[in-house]
Amino acid sequence: MSEAPHNAAVEAAVAGELRLLDPEVRRSPELVGALLHPDFHEFGASGRHWDRAAIIDMLATETETEPVAAPVSAARAWRMRGAQLSPDVVHLTFDMERNGRRVHRSSLWRRSREAAGESWLLYFHQGTPFTV
Repeated sequence: MSEAPHNAAVEAAVAGELRLLDPEVRRSPELVGALLHPDFHEFGASGRHWDRAAIIDMLATETETEPVAAPVSAARAWRMRGAQLSPDVVHLTFDMERNGRRVHRSSLWRRSREAAGESWLLYFHQGTPFTV
């Protein structure tokens, strides 16, 4: 997978991914829902399979003091790379650390063309734990 510098599609997917890491966005079902494809699903680092409704519900109850998962404020992402696989699909990979737990992350973003305009939506996400 080669990186494409200054690729507008990759930049849009990265911007969406970074928004999903923002604690304020994560706690808002409306903001999260606006970034997720209707057919979204995830294989989490826990091994759990999440669909769109389940992940929106879980994130809405996540707080910095009593998280459902780990506190979002403690998350650190690095090595984010992207490749446009087709005109309507972008693949992102990055690593993340939260509370000492490291996870390789992989996301597929799909271009959505609606009457209201064009947007990039997260279609699939997977987290795989790793150690140093």
